[in-house]
Amino acid sequence: MQRSIITKGLASANKVRRLSDHPSTQLPPYDMFINHRGIDTKKTIAGLLYHHLSGLGYHPFLDSKSMKPGDRLFEKIDPAIKECRVGVAIFSENYCNSYFCLHELALMLECKKRIVPIFCDVKPSALQVIDNGTWARKEIERFGQALEECRYIVGVSYDNKKNGDLAEFMAEATKAILQAFHEDEEDMEYLKHNITKYYDGNSAEASI
Repeated sequence: MQRSIITKGLASANKVRRLSDHPSTQLPPYDMFINHRGIDTKKTIAGLLYHHLSGLGYHPFLDSKSMKPGDRLFEKIDPAIKECRVGVAIFSENYCNSYFCLHELALMLECKKRIVPIFCDVKPSALQVIDNGTWARKEIERFGQALEECRYIVGVSYDNKKNGDLAEFMAEATKAILQAFHEDEEDMEYLKHNITKYYDGNSAEASI
């Protein structure tokens, strides 16, 4: 299963690289959006996942790699979330202190994206919005609903404080992300097939 998933990614790698060789050519939508707290995981799990997925031929979004100086945060991040196929939410110690992390998470769920939760040094039950007095009540409720939903999505855990096996974790996380990505791809192909079948059938009836 994993070999076939990775093979699909490698098969698309040349296409993405050819497009990236020509700056005037628009790159395809992002495959995955990596939602994370930079101070906790940018140089570890988030960065490693980005490079690993990129190396397999996928097109992930990571703010430090996919944005350039002068980009406006919401103008770049929100469209990336809306266009991506899978959301990777890396929950960590300082995640719930970040407005941007929580906004991205809520938007992914509002856009009905498949979410792969990764729990880094935190338990799902510990996820809760910290009201620091600067966020609107409506936003706090929105963020709380998003966290509540993610508590009940099966994810991948990594305990850095207990010297977890990083290589094993990376293999497990990558497999979960790619399975979510290709399940979504199969759903879309199924939908396209049935829509085409429906219209072909109606056209045949109309011509009788």
